[in-house]
Amino acid sequence: MIPKTAVVILNWNGKGFLEQFLPNVLKYSGSSEVIVADNHSTDDSIAFLRTHFPSVRIIENPENDGFAKGYNDALKQVEAEYYVLLNSDVEVSEAWIAPVIGLMESDKGIAACQPKLLSYHVRQQFEYAGAAGGFIDKYGYPFCRGRIFDTFEMDHGQYDDTREVHWATGACLFVRSEAYHRAGGLDEDFFAHMEEIDLCWRLKNRGHKIMYCAESTVYHVGAGTLSKNSPRKTYLNFRNNLILLCKNHAHRFFWIKLILRMCLDGVAAFKFLLSGDGAHFLAVVRAHGSFYSSFSVTLAKRRNLKMQVNKYSTSAIYDRSIVADYYLRGKKYFFELEQNHFLE
Repeated sequence: MIPKTAVVILNWNGKGFLEQFLPNVLKYSGSSEVIVADNHSTDDSIAFLRTHFPSVRIIENPENDGFAKGYNDALKQVEAEYYVLLNSDVEVSEAWIAPVIGLMESDKGIAACQPKLLSYHVRQQFEYAGAAGGFIDKYGYPFCRGRIFDTFEMDHGQYDDTREVHWATGACLFVRSEAYHRAGGLDEDFFAHMEEIDLCWRLKNRGHKIMYCAESTVYHVGAGTLSKNSPRKTYLNFRNNLILLCKNHAHRFFWIKLILRMCLDGVAAFKFLLSGDGAHFLAVVRAHGSFYSSFSVTLAKRRNLKMQVNKYSTSAIYDRSIVADYYLRGKKYFFELEQNHFLE
């Protein structure tokens, strides 16, 4: 029997996605409780749910305070052994829950796990948000098996394994409720984007494992609430990536890597400018400005987290620069990376 599992969908003005994808969630979630946490939608999402899906529990958040706070507030009201944080724009498949929960039950050290994430629109292509499990390089840049920057692999079964990863996608994140709350949940200062990477890194530093389970597959539309080409998204990604690096990186070489990382971001900003993307150039500048202005707060978080660290985890960190490999060495695919540079 599957331990008590709650599937929690955070919704903001996503009536269309709920109408399209919620029926399959209800059909294929077995005995799991299905909950929609609404982030103060201004469309008629709640009225639609009450009319068409009366069995679905609704949690109404009073404001739209972002992905992180929205989930934190909702999950305080949910009792379950496992949470599944599921984006509203995800199509689930028939056997999507049991394999992941089975894996997590087999090893109590696993705190979080993700299924295989494929594109809803290109069914055999890995999807941006998590693909076949997430990794970071030594400067904190995230990438995935199956997706590095904007290069995507087709799924030919090359990642049909079960393995430890550095982070699991927030589009479909299975997490032990106890581990989630002990770690303090998602960092609400992130608002949205990369908060799941931060959570997974904190969990790993507390001695937990983060896993990928290929026996479960879901399909993600992506950019359901914020376009991939939005300067706002660029701002959040660059700012939040600096914050998570500052919070979670081990002490050794930390300051050197942080300075080098800032330089790399500067290169990225001028690349935007030279490409005519002035709005994205300004987004990177604003991201750094925000990071510097809150640097003392982030360092305070780092000091507090140090007291919770079991051992700074290095597993599934790529001990090279993914930026240099991708743009200078032409290594566009995960299988082209030197596997001996992934730390244990």
